[in-house]
Amino acid sequence: MTIQEKITQSRTFLGIELGSTRIKATLIDDTFAPVASGSHGWENRLENGYWTYSLEDIHSGIQACYADLKRDISEKYGVQLTTLGAVGISAMMHGYMAFDKDGKLLVPFRTWRNTTTEQAASELTKLFGFNIPQRWSISHLYQAILNGESHLPEVAHITTLAGYIHYLLTGNRVLGVGDASGMFPITDCDYDKDMLAKFTEAAAKRGFTQDIRTVLPKVLSAGEDGGVLTEEGAKFLDPDGGLKAGIPVCPPEGDAGTGMAATNAVLPRTGNVSAGTSIFSMLVLEKPLKGVYPEIDIVTTPDGAPVAMVHCNNCCSELDAWVKLFEEFSKLSGHPVDRSDIYEMLYRNTLNADKDCGGVIAYNYLSGEPVTGVENGRPSYFRLPGGSMNIGNFFRAQIYSAFAALSSGMAILFEKEQVTADQFTGHGGLFKVEGVAQQYLADALNTAVSVMKTAGEGGSWGMALLAAYAVCGRNKALADWLETEVFTGMERRTVQPDAAGSKGFADFMKLYGKGLDAEKKLGDDTNA
Repeated sequence: MTIQEKITQSRTFLGIELGSTRIKATLIDDTFAPVASGSHGWENRLENGYWTYSLEDIHSGIQACYADLKRDISEKYGVQLTTLGAVGISAMMHGYMAFDKDGKLLVPFRTWRNTTTEQAASELTKLFGFNIPQRWSISHLYQAILNGESHLPEVAHITTLAGYIHYLLTGNRVLGVGDASGMFPITDCDYDKDMLAKFTEAAAKRGFTQDIRTVLPKVLSAGEDGGVLTEEGAKFLDPDGGLKAGIPVCPPEGDAGTGMAATNAVLPRTGNVSAGTSIFSMLVLEKPLKGVYPEIDIVTTPDGAPVAMVHCNNCCSELDAWVKLFEEFSKLSGHPVDRSDIYEMLYRNTLNADKDCGGVIAYNYLSGEPVTGVENGRPSYFRLPGGSMNIGNFFRAQIYSAFAALSSGMAILFEKEQVTADQFTGHGGLFKVEGVAQQYLADALNTAVSVMKTAGEGGSWGMALLAAYAVCGRNKALADWLETEVFTGMERRTVQPDAAGSKGFADFMKLYGKGLDAEKKLGDDTNA
């Protein structure tokens, strides 16, 4: 059967992921390989003290992404996209979207990037005996309660960005368990009942009397029925009117869950690292952790297994800014170089650099970084006077900085909890240049790291897989289905940690730690 026939006969599956800087759509066929894609770039804005995206940006962005996908299909295959086997929506996790009973957004969307909920996160962590990060939706809600914000009496529902888009498409207020685990703690594929009761009591003392069970979206596991595309939902996604209603829509997921699906990392002792605007590692646990650590979130796989997550707010943005600087220089020189070639050159050249970056240290903090205790980010660097300052060392330090905060969080799992990982799989744009960032991550974690051929596809491909699983799973467990149906024979490249590289990264981290106090001081004046 041709791709054209598959597209017209509902034998394709669509995943859309709203990332921090790009919305991407990936269409896969019934062999689960990508056959078309679309994208749309966007940026969050700091408004009135909160990082946010407007509803207009959200709506127009996802429509532009879908329109780009349609163009790609038309140009490649000469057919129009009117039907699908299933659709799935994913987005950056956490944050706060609060709605009244009529579906009106009560305050602008507060994204995961905000670090304004320290008091709430601290109090809830103590109340629950369970780490509640500042990013989590329940932290945002409780901070609003502590602040006595005026919109609270009208709150009927809160959700994540993926949950909001799913509601627009289906009319259902549901969430995949992985995304839900970034809103409120999960036990046995549902919100933890004891913690719900504790929250209800604490919130009521401060005047919030709504039933938190109805305020939070219903939790669904991968493969469960998330609803179908309504007439209104089809028109929203495709304003031109070509898309038909009635298409199954799987439970919406967060970018952590789609990363696990995209890297076949849903079994215990498997993990993945997703590197984009933010970076996070996910390691599926064999048993619960003994301690409670502010650096480590406990979330779940898309089918509800416990996962230790280290989430860092900063990853590639500062590195990308330096690439743009080199691109600008090439244009000024009269010899412009394509940006993708600049990435390749700069990455490859770091392989010739000193393994400890020659005394050059970089901090990629565009926003606060709770894992290292930095409240307000300021991109910066320093170097030892006797160090070796060259492009290789400088850019290798930029790549190291993308992993630095992550490695400090992972050290808790490896050293304090004695957690074992068989290997990690990397995905996201940071790994597109073969064998560079992948090797540095293996050195940083002292663990084998694989990158699959699909590493650059990222979360939208993972979401498309979850959409396909909802239709094609045939009662198999998600891990079994991924292993036997999707990743059999998948091309991958695995690297082992290099002893000298691991020592070099450790030496880099010693200097990195010594400079953190200065980095914190730079952010003391939030108006600077």
